[in-house]
Amino acid sequence: MGEQVMVVGLGRFGRAVARELEALGHEVLAIDRNEQVVNDIAPEVTHAVQLDATDEAALRAAGAADFNAAIVSISSAAEASIFATMALKDLGVANVIAKAGSTLHGRILARVGADRVVFPESEMGQRVAHSFNVPNVIDYLDIAPNFGIETVRPPEHFVGRSLREIDLVGRLKLTPIALRRGDSVTVNPHLDERIREGDELILIGHDDQLGQLRD
Repeated sequence: MGEQVMVVGLGRFGRAVARELEALGHEVLAIDRNEQVVNDIAPEVTHAVQLDATDEAALRAAGAADFNAAIVSISSAAEASIFATMALKDLGVANVIAKAGSTLHGRILARVGADRVVFPESEMGQRVAHSFNVPNVIDYLDIAPNFGIETVRPPEHFVGRSLREIDLVGRLKLTPIALRRGDSVTVNPHLDERIREGDELILIGHDDQLGQLRD
């Protein structure tokens, strides 16, 4: 069953979040100061409201106190995102995720109560860097310093060989955690599984080992 989620700030990031949450079955209240932006997204979300999210009284009138989750994605001004985060926490919103544009901005958001701070530009930069470092990388997720999960297209010399023969764990200390084949995903694939052309491997390991896939 979906949750009720507020998305505050409807720049490109905020609009993408709001649309995806709605597609995932959640009830989305989209908020922005710009009337045209609100009108544009209104047909795509449960509710859309024009208001100043730094105004606690306006948020209360919009029913913010009844929500358990909010995503503050204001990108135009750090000050506005900080005050909006404070207002939402003061209203009792249990889970507030806030977008930050810098490390300092993120530290302040955490100090004023954000339950999670995200850095979309930084995270996308990491993904682009890793896709350059290993040509076959489709996606990368940082889970600890110098440690991550990569989705890769197996090199040509992997095709037709089993995971046991490739021996990623023994040779590179990389653990295959899933195998995607078309629309099918196999979690923790068996070592006797043979790689086919078009497969995608999801691997977890140290960045140095992941980087060795280029060889």
